[in-house]
Amino acid sequence: MTVLAFGLRAASGLALAFAATVSARADEGMWTFDKIPVERIKAAYGVTLDQSWLDAAQASAVRLTNGCSAGLVSGQGLAITNSHCVADCAQVLSTEEHEDYVRDGFLTDGRDEERKCAGVQAEVLLTIIDVTGQVRAAVAGKTGRDFVRARDGAMAVAELAACGMDQTLRCQAIGFFRGGQYKVYKYRRYNDVRLVFAPEIASSAFGGDPDNFNFPRYAFDVAFVRLYVDGKPAATREHLTWRDAPAAPGEPTFVVGNPGSTERQLTLAQLETQRDLVLPVAQLQRAEVRGRLIQFGRQGTEEARIVGQALAWVQNSYKLGVGKQAALNDKAFMEAKRADEDALRAKVAADPALAAQTGQAWDEIAQAQHAAAELFLPWRMLEYGGGSELYYCARLLVRAALEREKPDAERLPEYVDARLPLIERKLADAPPADAALERIYLEHWLLKTREALGVDSAQVKALLGRESPEQIAEALAKTELSDPDARMALWKGGLAAVRASEDPMIRFILRTDPVAREARAAYEARVSGPVDIAAEKIAKARFAVLGDSVYPDATFSLRLSYGQVAGWEERGRAIPAATTFAGFYDRVTGAEPFAAAPRWLEAKDRLKLDTVFDFVSTNDIIGGNSGSPVLDAQGRLIGVAFDGNLPSLGGAYGYDGTRNRTVSLSAPAILQALDKVYERGDLVAELTGR
Repeated sequence: MTVLAFGLRAASGLALAFAATVSARADEGMWTFDKIPVERIKAAYGVTLDQSWLDAAQASAVRLTNGCSAGLVSGQGLAITNSHCVADCAQVLSTEEHEDYVRDGFLTDGRDEERKCAGVQAEVLLTIIDVTGQVRAAVAGKTGRDFVRARDGAMAVAELAACGMDQTLRCQAIGFFRGGQYKVYKYRRYNDVRLVFAPEIASSAFGGDPDNFNFPRYAFDVAFVRLYVDGKPAATREHLTWRDAPAAPGEPTFVVGNPGSTERQLTLAQLETQRDLVLPVAQLQRAEVRGRLIQFGRQGTEEARIVGQALAWVQNSYKLGVGKQAALNDKAFMEAKRADEDALRAKVAADPALAAQTGQAWDEIAQAQHAAAELFLPWRMLEYGGGSELYYCARLLVRAALEREKPDAERLPEYVDARLPLIERKLADAPPADAALERIYLEHWLLKTREALGVDSAQVKALLGRESPEQIAEALAKTELSDPDARMALWKGGLAAVRASEDPMIRFILRTDPVAREARAAYEARVSGPVDIAAEKIAKARFAVLGDSVYPDATFSLRLSYGQVAGWEERGRAIPAATTFAGFYDRVTGAEPFAAAPRWLEAKDRLKLDTVFDFVSTNDIIGGNSGSPVLDAQGRLIGVAFDGNLPSLGGAYGYDGTRNRTVSLSAPAILQALDKVYERGDLVAELTGR
């Protein structure tokens, strides 16, 4: 891919570059619901989002704890999301002896057929509480790791104060603007999320990797889940209404969801570390584990089924990484970032009081990057676990057992009393893990750790002893922690049960955790702590110069993005704003990945072929927005977001309104396919109220 459009930012000089970054360009921005730029939206599109519109959108928005978004679409707890957001659930529900719900789809004829998605909870935002003052008071005068622990501890205290021990609620303290603000997001939590509908992968991922992050697109990437309370569908009074007409070119669009993570407010020094160290390491490891997964999948039909979703996740992550690396390799983009930073620094320097308050914050962050070069690899490799779900569960059990023996104030912040119920829920609900995949992840991680840190490293010797990575991975894959009863017995038994356990994964982490803790402590003392302190100073300076008219980086918290339905220009070619069912059938070749599911071929004559299938808009989104409802000016559902285009892959670091696009599945296409292709009359009736 190319990211030449980023270069447009550098051409207009320092003042324009600064203004373009600090005030959102065109449709740029992922806005928190307590700071929606209502007047800016009105000026851009003539649409006034009043408080009732915003309240209804917030009450209908759902955050899924597997990293996706969703939206309530009926009064009986029904929520719309993407098929790829429930693919892991469908995979777990499938068995070798019975249905393959990823391949064939998951269809239900009644509530009694809806199946629980293990490990997935749903959360609906109730309120936002500003706790900036109390967090800042807690960190005053602290440095290094003491700053990190004091900040995280204060955030945990704020969570407990807002939610108590109410298991129907979840409170999450979140830092915004790199430490400029701290707020508690208070959610209504639903622990019982059941799968209602998901199409076959031939339809949800039609076009496969060639079409991924591209447009025109013809993917039916939609699914429905239902939230349950006490074994019954949740009563959800606030929910979205369905619009029959498709979104039209130029029409304002509003995406309501939970963008995962952006890094647009990093300093130039931090971006260079991302470019030169963090991304190359991650990409190399993704590429190698991708090869291992591909090789495993070629061993047989069952192996291909087992590895399907894991491989799709790695391939998608790798492609995203390519886009991020390309953005940071673009000289014009980096020069624009430099101009933005220089302009803000000049504004700060011109104000003696502000300059004294900010000090040498940018230089302090730059200095910490030298420590990052030394400490990043040990921290990443020893805390990482290679993607093994059971390693993650085992470390939760071991660390929780050790930390619960300490007073709350002396624990690692993630293990204070306020956060223990969430850990317990994760351990109880974690879906079963496949032993063969676990062995692949563990072996790859141990091999890469030895490679990165060196055979003679004391850390590697502590990790491996006199065994090979292959031997250790083989032993660890025999863990019994895939059984939730085994996990919960260790959780309830505490430190005594953990120390008495003969489980190989538990024994391994008891032996190696001190090394991982040491790497974490060093990184927090010399990198995270100094960087976060300096970033907080820069955030205060940015507020002083700009006020609160800017949006914070994405944090997997509820945001609103505004834009319009629009295509774009690519290499002199006009990319249309929408596709149709007719275009889908024209694209079908009969060969993967352009082979249509049989039910779609059979239904062709029953469909209105001019129906809008997928469409693109200028909304600013990122990973985590998958499954986000797309609304019109009246707050009605007109689509569900499921992807971005290739130019948007650098969106973690910046937004280009001329080319970045959100890809969505249209609401009319969903209804018509549910009715004519899948014959889900009851589901259509629930969605439309007819």
